[in-house]
Amino acid sequence: MHPHSHHSPTLNTDHTLPDPYKQLKASLTRLVNEHPPASIRPSGGLYKGPVSVAYTFLILQQMYNDLEIEGQLLGTWSAAYLKQAQDTIGDYPGPKPGKCGITDDILALLAIGAATSKDVDMVSNLCDYSAEVLDMDTDNEFLYGRAGYLYLLRLVKASFIDDPKTLQLITDTQDDVVDAILDTPRPWKWHGKTYVGAIHGAIGIITQVVLTDAKKYASKVEADLAVLLTYQYETGNWPSSIPPEKDRLVQVCHGAPGVVNSLVSIKKYFPNLEEKLNRAILKGRECVKERGLLTKEPSLCHGMSFAYYVPVLRYTKLILQQASPAMLLPSRTKISNTSSPTPQATK
Repeated sequence: MHPHSHHSPTLNTDHTLPDPYKQLKASLTRLVNEHPPASIRPSGGLYKGPVSVAYTFLILQQMYNDLEIEGQLLGTWSAAYLKQAQDTIGDYPGPKPGKCGITDDILALLAIGAATSKDVDMVSNLCDYSAEVLDMDTDNEFLYGRAGYLYLLRLVKASFIDDPKTLQLITDTQDDVVDAILDTPRPWKWHGKTYVGAIHGAIGIITQVVLTDAKKYASKVEADLAVLLTYQYETGNWPSSIPPEKDRLVQVCHGAPGVVNSLVSIKKYFPNLEEKLNRAILKGRECVKERGLLTKEPSLCHGMSFAYYVPVLRYTKLILQQASPAMLLPSRTKISNTSSPTPQATK
C-alpha cells in the first residue's frame, strides 16, 4: 500500500492484540539497552537527546511509579539521562536569539530542574533568558521560538502554585512573551514562510498563548484561529504552509495530527467557534486514521506514535494491532518496496 493511500487496510485477525503495558516495557527496555545514557550525544532539549529521554521517563514515572526497567525504577533512569545532559553541559551553545524554544538544552534542563526540585534560582535563571526570547530575531514558533519558551514556563509554573513571589515572576515573564507574540504582524512566519502546524506554525503559537492564560488571551487570538480553520482541506488535513501546496504531510509538525491535538486542548475556550471546531476535529481525526495511523511506522514527530492520541477510542484496537511488531515489519517491507519515499517535513 502506498504510504498516502486513503483506503484503510483490512485488519489482520491472525495477530493477537498486544498488551500495551508489555509493549511499553519492551520499548523502554530496548531504549536503555540500545541507547544507554552515556551513548547519547548532547543537544536537542525536549526534542531529542538525553534531556528528552529523561523527560520521557519523568512523565511515565507519574503514571507507572512501580514500573522497573532492567531492575531500575523509571525515576532512576530519568536521573541517569539527566546526569548525562548535565555532565556535558559545557558542550551546549546555550540559548540565543532564534534558538530558544524546546530544543535548547539549557532551557529544558532549567525547566525540568525547577519543576522537579522546586528550585527558585533555576526559575530565576530560566526567566532571565527571556531577553533572548524577546529579541527581534526570535520567531514565535514552538521548536525554536517563543511558543516553546511559553511551554517551558507553564511546565515550571505548576510547581510553584503555593509560592506567590515566584509565581508572579513566571507570570510577568509569560505576559512579556505573549505580548511580543501578539504584537508581531500577522501572519506569523518562520524562515519567511507562513506555517500552519503545531510545531512551526500558527496553531502551535495559538495553543501556547491560550494555555498560558485563556481568560486573558483567548479572545485576542480567536480571529487567528477562525482563519486557520478555513485552511482545512476536504480530506480533513491541513496544509503545511500558506499558500497551500500539495496535500501530503500528515504529521505532528505539519498536518492534521498536530492541529487536531491542539484544537482539542483549546476548544473549550472558544464557545463562539464550537460548531466549526467540532467539525474540523472530526474531519481531522478521520484523516489521521486513514493516512497517519495505517500507513506509517512508529515515530513521535513524523509517524504514527503521536497520531495515536488523535482518533476517538473506537479505533484503539485497530491502532494497537497496526503498531505491533508482527504487523509493522511486513508493512515496512511492503512500503519500502512498492512506494516512493515518504516526504519529510521541512525543518
